[in-house]
Amino acid sequence: MMAIESPCILVCSVDMKTGYCFGCGRTRDEIAGWLDMTPQRRREIMELLPARLETVERKPRRETRRARIARERGLA
Repeated sequence: MMAIESPCILVCSVDMKTGYCFGCGRTRDEIAGWLDMTPQRRREIMELLPARLETVERKPRRETRRARIARERGLA
């Protein structure tokens, strides 16, 4: 069996503003239908992904305990 190329990087969360996955840039419908698409259609979508990822608003990273302590010490 041949492996199907996928842009998935296991960061599966969709930006509610754009509708694109934060990790790969695909829409929910594209992700759900990926295995049923032709190789040509998958390649077409993959060509669009870098531009889509530029439009995704990155979620702010959650502050870690270590970062919070360092920040608090810097303010003290």
